[in-house]
Amino acid sequence: MEKGIAIVTGVSHEKGIGAATCKRLAQAGNDIFFTHWQADKNWEEQFNKEIRQYGVRSNGASIDLANPDAAKEVLDTVEEALGFPSILVNNAAYSTNDGYKLLDAQTLDAHYAVNIRSVSLLCVEFARRFEEKEMQAGRIINLTSGQAQGPMVNELAYVATKGAISALTLALSAEIGELGITVNAVNPGPTDTGWMSEKLKQELAPKFSTKRIGMPDDAARLIAFLASEEAEWITGQVINSEGGFFRN
Repeated sequence: MEKGIAIVTGVSHEKGIGAATCKRLAQAGNDIFFTHWQADKNWEEQFNKEIRQYGVRSNGASIDLANPDAAKEVLDTVEEALGFPSILVNNAAYSTNDGYKLLDAQTLDAHYAVNIRSVSLLCVEFARRFEEKEMQAGRIINLTSGQAQGPMVNELAYVATKGAISALTLALSAEIGELGITVNAVNPGPTDTGWMSEKLKQELAPKFSTKRIGMPDDAARLIAFLASEEAEWITGQVINSEGGFFRN
């Protein structure tokens, strides 16, 4: 698979899986287009400079993925800035605490708009344009959160919408495999992207057989592999890359 152009959504700060993924894909020689929602403009410019140090092109844009037309906006913007992409990484996510006492239609709809509607529409818009342009090899990598591995209490809207990504990944992989596009999902497990308190880290660390918390680059390395030529025979999979995390 030739070096191409990669879209990575949800890249809003240095410590995230999205930022680590951009770096890994850039190291492999891919140009980078990343989306964020209202990230600091100075940070966006600095991050572009950091990515360009790998000898590739890089552009970022603030795009609200909750907008029903966001998928077309993302693809139009990247085509204008860099050309047509061959890699799509759906990393963006929306999450708030709810649980059965708090869940309502507004909360569920807000999660649905970003976590499954935008992912679905980005995937199909990418595939449609890929087919029109007669591209040869493409990669879609979705991010999920291990909903099938165990319960996540007080996050019903998040669980319902992120869990749907696994089903989408399998069905879509069967539909567009003949186009040369692989579709996979990655569950990175509990990952320290800046949101964990020190107390939570201490509580979680013993639950990993590797005895450490997941780091953004752990997920990024796997995503970069799935985006590479070496992964051309892997599709329709949800890969639980959790460092031996066990729930009790």
